[in-house]
Amino acid sequence: MSGASVLFDAPGPRARVRNHVISAVAVVVVALAAWVIYTQLEAKGQLTAAKWEPFLTSNLWTTYVLPGIEGTFTAAAVSIVLALVLGLLLGVGRLSTHAGIRWVSTVIIEFFRAVPVLIMMIFAYFLYATYDVFPSKYLALAGVITGLTLYNGAVIAEIVRAGVHALPKGQGEAASALGLTSGQTMRSILLPQAITSMLPVLISQLVVALKDTAIGYQITFVEMVRQGTVVGSSYGNYIPALMVIAVLMISVNFALSWCATWLERRMRRSRRGASPMEPGAVEQEGAPGAKVV
Repeated sequence: MSGASVLFDAPGPRARVRNHVISAVAVVVVALAAWVIYTQLEAKGQLTAAKWEPFLTSNLWTTYVLPGIEGTFTAAAVSIVLALVLGLLLGVGRLSTHAGIRWVSTVIIEFFRAVPVLIMMIFAYFLYATYDVFPSKYLALAGVITGLTLYNGAVIAEIVRAGVHALPKGQGEAASALGLTSGQTMRSILLPQAITSMLPVLISQLVVALKDTAIGYQITFVEMVRQGTVVGSSYGNYIPALMVIAVLMISVNFALSWCATWLERRMRRSRRGASPMEPGAVEQEGAPGAKVV
């Protein structure tokens, strides 16, 4: 069997030369841009050893960076768990055979997908502050968790719906032929297979939740990006501080992305279960979709 792609023809000799030239030009342009940025930062004294020395002291990490990491991971972990539960309930509700449950679930999903995450965080923060729902030191954390839970829960609900619709229709028809109710069919047959296929795209959504914790600085939430700016203000080294925070965030996100890729490859090698959904399977308008293998 030929290994050539069916989407485009293999490039010929002239096309390969042209591609190599374009690649070389792109590398040169990127290198020049990096050199210009480096020289400008060096001229401003932003890359001197004195700017990086504070990161070699334990005081900076224990006072600024580690509390930011703790805040980011706490908000992300709690909101992810709550969003998974909320998304599963709303997704199953939108697939319900009862019109009332389906309509209410649809309204909730579409509403929280449409409202910006920052608006939900700010609203929850001031709502909790007005009615003293949480102690003052937890208000920002509660606001961030609420906003992330509602938004990501609505997105996960669409992922659940797309995953169930991606299954062969014969699965549900066979269950009906056996006399199972719609609830039994959903719990015992459809959801177990759909969740298996949804794992890669769910993990991709976790990356989104982790990154969105940075929005919480608007309501004074202590997280990594906010602490990076505080370090820059305190030590006068904004560029090095933001570089360190960027490396930390990129490392965590790469770890989660690698996990999603590993899961997808493992599932593609397995003959059991449905094919994993692509990260872009859920359309903006809410239409279900999945990659067909």
